[in-house]
Order: sequence, then structure tokens, then C-alpha cells
Amino acid sequence: MADISVKDKMDGDMTEERQLEEAKKELETWKNKVEKADDTKSKLLLEKLEEDDIKLKAQQEMLACVNKQDECQKAFTQSMSKVKDEFLKLAKRKQDLLEKLRRVQAELDGKRADCTKLRQKFKIYAQIPDTEVKFIACHEETGDERDGDPQLVRGVFTVSQRAATLLQGGQALITFEEENVASQILKMAKCSVSCETSILDVKPRRITMDPAVKFEIHLDVSRKGLKVSNIPPSMPEERMKDRLEMSFSRPSRGGGEVERVEYDQNSATGHITFLHPGVAQSLTLRGRYRVDLDTEVNVQVGPVYDYHLRKFQTFCGCPKRTIMLVDIEDMVEEEDLQDHLEIHFQKPSNSGGEIETLKYIQKGKALQAFFCDDTAEIDN
Repeated sequence: MADISVKDKMDGDMTEERQLEEAKKELETWKNKVEKADDTKSKLLLEKLEEDDIKLKAQQEMLACVNKQDECQKAFTQSMSKVKDEFLKLAKRKQDLLEKLRRVQAELDGKRADCTKLRQKFKIYAQIPDTEVKFIACHEETGDERDGDPQLVRGVFTVSQRAATLLQGGQALITFEEENVASQILKMAKCSVSCETSILDVKPRRITMDPAVKFEIHLDVSRKGLKVSNIPPSMPEERMKDRLEMSFSRPSRGGGEVERVEYDQNSATGHITFLHPGVAQSLTLRGRYRVDLDTEVNVQVGPVYDYHLRKFQTFCGCPKRTIMLVDIEDMVEEEDLQDHLEIHFQKPSNSGGEIETLKYIQKGKALQAFFCDDTAEIDN
């Protein structure tokens, strides 16, 4: 029994030592874990501190960005305000310019209308008849006067337009021999003319004449050049020029040696320059010429000339011895009424005087009266 108790005691001691040993090992294990946990905690604390620093920097940067954004927004608002003000100024400027443009356009339209009226007023509508010109003499001009060219026939024509006014129905023109008589009549508001059994009241008026012009036309006609018109466009340009040169080179048709040929297909015209003068003049008198194209055709020929307008003068005014009577009623026949007017205005008691010419027309008619230095002519 004693041996068993000792053995049990020894086994119990060994068990306690073993448990102690295991407890030490477990304690050591937990120590290691605690150390690792402390290390991990320290690392986490360091990381937290670093993150806090980063967070603080980020907050500071964000605050700086917000401040910068506020400044940018303020600057943008100011810029937008300036842009709006500038836009309003430009819009007002545009409106002012448009208004000025409308005024200038209206003024321009008015000037154009006035210009058109003046053009119509000073434009000469006249059919000038063909007139034979008789050669009288010539003189040799020096180079200082004009560029002399023996290949040109030169001429100077003076065109004079007589002053005129329109005489309408119920009006009369009276030309007195003395200016003071016309002046006395014009001072009257009306003149009472005895017309058989009644009195005719007429009103004297000063005459407003249309402007008259005078100018010179300096004409140079080529002695070697010939204009060709109405050319049928039946072939190309170069071929046409060859055909024209061959046709106008034939002496049997009145042609001559050709120096140069010009042809314009768009206007169907040509210009022939002969080597010697005289050929173009003789062909011009014919008016037509036969040329060989695909077939023989007749073309129109004429002179080549250049003209210049010089010494243009405009005259305007009113006659001093001629007056117009208006508002004349047709109480009697035209000739009888004209006689009554002449009798009335010849009497000095009516402030009249000697009459040079008198013309009256009935209502429904119109005549054009032309004036010259001494007399007035009235034509239909």
C-alpha cells in the first residue's frame, strides 16, 4: 500500500510539472501574440496619424479650392456683367447704326430720284436728220494741237438746243418789244380783257423754260477700218477669221489687202483693217457685203469711228420780253380771242405796249414753244 501511494504521488507531481510546462508554453504564446498585437496596434496608430495628416492636407486643399472657386465665380460674375453691359452697348450701337443706315438710305433714294429727274430733264430726245456735209477747207494741225493721224477723217459738230417751254390749252404767249412793258404786266394779279359782250380775266405769269444745252461732238472716222455686223455664227472663231479675211481680200467684190481681222462670236461682229486707205470708205457706202462662209451670205458693213463729247454747257433762265397768260376761257373762236388779247395788251392805258408776237391755243391742245435771241418760234 505504501508503494502505491508513493507511485501515485510521483505521477501526480509529474502531471503538475507537465501542466506547468504547458501553461508556460501557452503563456509564452500569448505573450508573443500580445507583442504582435502591440506591434500591429502601433502600426495602426502610425497609419492613423499619417491618414490624419493626409486628411488634414486634403481638407486644406479642398478649402483652398473652395476659396479659389468662390474667387473664380466672383470674377466670372463680374466678367459676365461687363459682357452684358458691352452687349447692351453694342446692341444700342447697332440700333443707332441701323437707324442711321435707314436715314442715309432714304437720303440716297431721294438723291437718286433727283439724279434721275435731272438726267431726264437734261437728256436730249431728238431725231437728228441726215444732213449733207459740204467740205470747205482744211488745215494742218501740229502735234501740240492734236495727235495727227492721216488714217482718220476728223470732224467737229456743234449741237445747240434752243430753250423751250410747253404751251398748254387755255394759255397764251406774248412777246413785247420793250422789256419794261412785260415787267409792268407781270406786276398785275390779273388782267380784265374785253371780249365782245363779256369780260375775260386772265393771269400773267413769268415763264419757266426748260434748260438748254450746247456741246461739241469730235468725231474720228477710220479710213482703213471697217465694222462688220450680223455675221452668222456658223463656224469656230479662227476659221471664221480666215473666211472673213479671204472674202474681204477679193478686189472683184471691192475688197483689198487685209492687214488685220478681229471677230467677236458673242456679238456676231467683226473688225476688218485694210492695208491701204480708201477700201473701207467705198465699202461703207455700200452698206452690205457678200462673204463666203458655209454659203454666201450678206453681212452689214459700216464705218469704224470714235467720238468724244466736249465743251458741254447748260443754259437756263427766263425771257425778259415774253410772258404767259393762263386761265383763259374759250368764250369765242381761237383767232377772235387772240385778236382781243392783242388789242388789250397793245393799249398803254392797260400798261401794255407794242407786241412783237402773240400766240394763243384753245383748251385740249398743246404746243412746244422754242426761244432764240430775238424771236420766238412755236411749232406743233
